[in-house]
Amino acid sequence: MAKIHPTAIVEDGAVLGAETVVGPYCVVGPQVVLADGVELVSHISIAGITEIGEGSKVYPFASIGHPPQDLKYHGEASRVVVGSRTTIREQVTISPGTEGGGLVTSVGDGCLLMVGAHVAHDCRVGDHVILVNNATLAGHVTVGDHAILGGLSAVHQWVRIGPHAFLGGLSGLENDLIPYGSAIGDRARLGGLNIVGLKRRGFDRERIHKLRAAYRMLFSDEGTLMERVEDVAAMFADESLVMQVVDFVRVGGDRRICMPRNGREV
Repeated sequence: MAKIHPTAIVEDGAVLGAETVVGPYCVVGPQVVLADGVELVSHISIAGITEIGEGSKVYPFASIGHPPQDLKYHGEASRVVVGSRTTIREQVTISPGTEGGGLVTSVGDGCLLMVGAHVAHDCRVGDHVILVNNATLAGHVTVGDHAILGGLSAVHQWVRIGPHAFLGGLSGLENDLIPYGSAIGDRARLGGLNIVGLKRRGFDRERIHKLRAAYRMLFSDEGTLMERVEDVAAMFADESLVMQVVDFVRVGGDRRICMPRNGREV
């Protein structure tokens, strides 16, 4: 049975799972679904068509599901979907999607959104992602599983960030960051691979060495980027980590690939 503090407002139509806790001064809108074991600590406002998964915890002054900061939004029925066992700390904001982005903003399972982080409309955030304090995602950003975005970092709209990537604090990322890549800077440039993250997550030494060798080939000075991509694909066809990077570059997106400071942009 849900536990609702006397000062909280849970509007008719809201669905609360078993053992859900709605703390003091929270406001839960009529189209909100809170799964089993969700805890709203206090002073939280959740609106719109919003779903929060099992065992997630939300801290004071978070704002989830209110209309996006997008002048193209005209009240369409868009959603926010948050996965299970995700922690949303104080003053985090998550905006619903828009018609131009598929009408949904999603945050995966096991994520940690630290104080003041912002997830704008139409973002897709994978599982086990960490947004450190005041990390900001503009609209339509995609973040792969296990990526980490440092404190006070900002990501340009439509940027893709690959799985296991790392963006340093105080960085401004305006181009796509490859899987397993590490970038930092006022206008972030690729600084290498996220070796620390790879080791922490148990990738073995041989696979890391192959990924390093592929990285050196991919960002060398010979030929064009796409020519180097095909060379890497031929040489490392049996290594899934490398092929994940290859596929990321091949698919492309609305932004360029984030390159090393001395690399050639194409």
